[in-house]
Amino acid sequence: MGEPQFIIGTSMSDMLASMERDGRDPATLDLGSNYLLYFVYDYLPHPPVSPTAAHSLSGVPRAPGGVDRISRLPDAVLAEILSRLPAKDAARTSALASRWRPLWRSAPLSLVDAHLLPDGGAAGQLPIGVPSPRAVTAAVSRILAAHPGPFRCVHLTRSTMDEHRGEMARWIDTLVAKGVKELVFVNRPWPIDLRLPATIFGCASLTPFPNLKELGLCMTVMEDRDLAFMLERCPVLEFLVLMGSQTGVRLRLVSQRLRCVQLGHALLEYIDVVDAPSLERLFFSEIVPPGKLKSFRKRNDDNHSTMNGSSRIKIGRAPNLRVLGYIQPGEQELGISNTIVVAGSKENILPSVQILSMEVQFGVRNAVKKVPGFLRCFPNLETLHVYSPPISEESTGKVNLKFWQEGGPINCVVQSMKKVFFYEFHGLRSEVAFLKFIAETGRVLEHMVVLVAKECFSSGDDNVRAKLKPLASVKWNNQACKVQLFKSGRTNPGGPVYSNKIASDFGFADPFDLLGHY
Repeated sequence: MGEPQFIIGTSMSDMLASMERDGRDPATLDLGSNYLLYFVYDYLPHPPVSPTAAHSLSGVPRAPGGVDRISRLPDAVLAEILSRLPAKDAARTSALASRWRPLWRSAPLSLVDAHLLPDGGAAGQLPIGVPSPRAVTAAVSRILAAHPGPFRCVHLTRSTMDEHRGEMARWIDTLVAKGVKELVFVNRPWPIDLRLPATIFGCASLTPFPNLKELGLCMTVMEDRDLAFMLERCPVLEFLVLMGSQTGVRLRLVSQRLRCVQLGHALLEYIDVVDAPSLERLFFSEIVPPGKLKSFRKRNDDNHSTMNGSSRIKIGRAPNLRVLGYIQPGEQELGISNTIVVAGSKENILPSVQILSMEVQFGVRNAVKKVPGFLRCFPNLETLHVYSPPISEESTGKVNLKFWQEGGPINCVVQSMKKVFFYEFHGLRSEVAFLKFIAETGRVLEHMVVLVAKECFSSGDDNVRAKLKPLASVKWNNQACKVQLFKSGRTNPGGPVYSNKIASDFGFADPFDLLGHY
């Protein structure tokens, strides 16, 4: 028997058995997998070629006598043109004239299996349960065999890997032998622990080792040592994404070039940022702490784990870390080893962080009580995003304004915080107390945005006014602060709105400012 498959730390057999015991249809498991695949596909880079690109010649003057001037261009120029066409179109050029026939074989090829579908992939990604188009799999095999390489890019996302294990192994062997610069390889359905052919790790031309700048590992099953092995061999890596990891993530970062790290839809045991001088952005999305899963509650075999089952985030040397979140007080423990002497006393702070996002369970007293300690770690914070998830049945009490006042001033709130975004305001006393504290102590606060949860409008406008009324009595420290109230458009109880692509796009100064999505 093969090794057990995992879904966020739970074996496949245990998951199916649990569903059957609860009277749930095991087939619904595919729905969750398609949900994760949606995020995987959304993150994938767009191919550098498109079958729908316009090829209009209108307005272009024709040569006298119908002379073919394009064919007179140097081979290197023509090969570059062919490398920018979809593989199917590039192959067709060999029928134009004898001059073109050898060029297709000499040009670096761009192969995207979606382009081999009848609609060119216009219908989108194939969900789990839809059979793999065998014609596409066969066409990929023919193209890889016929072309001597190298390949500019290869995107393989439409074949069912488990149905074509032999072809998959041969494809990887071929790409390693002939050379590929960019490779996107997605195993769509179960089994999610399908092993990659070992030859892929010996591909010298793949920009992974040692020239890789961006690495995305989505819905993978990896041991700690394997992940560490890969990262050690990517010395110029700048962007790292771990999405939907099927086992507990234990990540230790030592990198001189890494700029952006994203962890999402995964069970996080710990992340230890040991030495990352270029790191500017660190993201957490839909993170599950070990204590949420029975299989991890008793796991405490190293000094990174926490006794209460929380995820551990430890930040050492990261002098350029500017953007951080979503962190979860109460679910995550934050440790900062950067010590600075302030007014004669030592403080563990991250002065570089300017944009922070938090997911705070305002119905859980112990979670709210950890928020001040988190905020004190970021004395120069300018923008704060706070997401308030739906209140669970396990609500453990509220926190009033007195709690915040007795805790004393928080430097970033008083001296540097200019913008506050509060998402999914439910009108809880704890939420109101938090916003009042920010408003009444923030000397430089310029802008506060509150998105009221859609559920608050279910009982009519009077209910909304009653929930917002306590904010009307706020004594603003900065009378010039602009306040905006919006009705949230969200109808699902999921986590904060988050975009993988925007998170890694440094053209967006604040990747958490996604008001348009609400």
